[in-house]
Amino acid sequence: MSLFIASLNSGSNGNCYYVGNEHEAVLIDAGISCRETERRMLRLGLSMRKVKAIFVSHEHTDHISGIPVLSKKHQLPVYITQPTLRSGGLFIEGELLNSFNPFETITLGGLNITPFAKQHDASDPYSFTITSGGVTVGVFTDIGIACENLVNHFSRCHAAFLEANYDDEMLDKGGYPYHLKRRIRGGNGHLSNKQAVELFTTHRPPFMSHLLLAHLSKNNNDPQLVQELFEACADGINIIVASRYQETEVYHINGNHVPGLLKTRRAIDLKPVQTSLF
Repeated sequence: MSLFIASLNSGSNGNCYYVGNEHEAVLIDAGISCRETERRMLRLGLSMRKVKAIFVSHEHTDHISGIPVLSKKHQLPVYITQPTLRSGGLFIEGELLNSFNPFETITLGGLNITPFAKQHDASDPYSFTITSGGVTVGVFTDIGIACENLVNHFSRCHAAFLEANYDDEMLDKGGYPYHLKRRIRGGNGHLSNKQAVELFTTHRPPFMSHLLLAHLSKNNNDPQLVQELFEACADGINIIVASRYQETEVYHINGNHVPGLLKTRRAIDLKPVQTSLF
């Protein structure tokens, strides 16, 4: 069985990632409005009827702001831990509210979703892998360091959304105050380009076919720089830079990748499109 994946938006202005097979799908986070989520899925030919749940990584606004309306309108179960629910101040209808435990797999039809703890400055942060028919996709953003959990799960993925948040030189020379720079790179903040490349080159499995670079900083990174950096060491893996302004296309992950056949996608994070949010 295959998986189909897309970034609906990726960045500090909102994050939402679609992963599904032919019958079911889940959203990892929903930090853009219900209306914008619907519009972007419609443009991609993705059906909201296939979405069976929203999984929440942590409580920061760019990951949760669209959840209450989206969940209520489409009666979508929300999987969220109690610390994240409390810290985010979300109201989810009781029958739609579900919790989860680290490393305990949740099965929704043909999808198996496994959460694991990550390093980030949030109350109870998680990343996720989604598996169907032997194909695994990981959603790994808002990560302070490439901890053992991340390494172990990344090395099992046929495709992954991986944070490449900032370029070290751009962060150093940029206008952020010192305390914010320290927070970003302090081990509970975000993964740099350098850290993401090291994880990618050292721990990617031979069957990985797609890498979507996610959560790029608007002020401390550049999509073209990231694209070129990862293409230089891609070795046949499709490299896609996820945009903070619009959705990516839908990528078909079938587990049949042949290393060395290079197919790359140029960065699309160049011009904002007119939406209801921006």
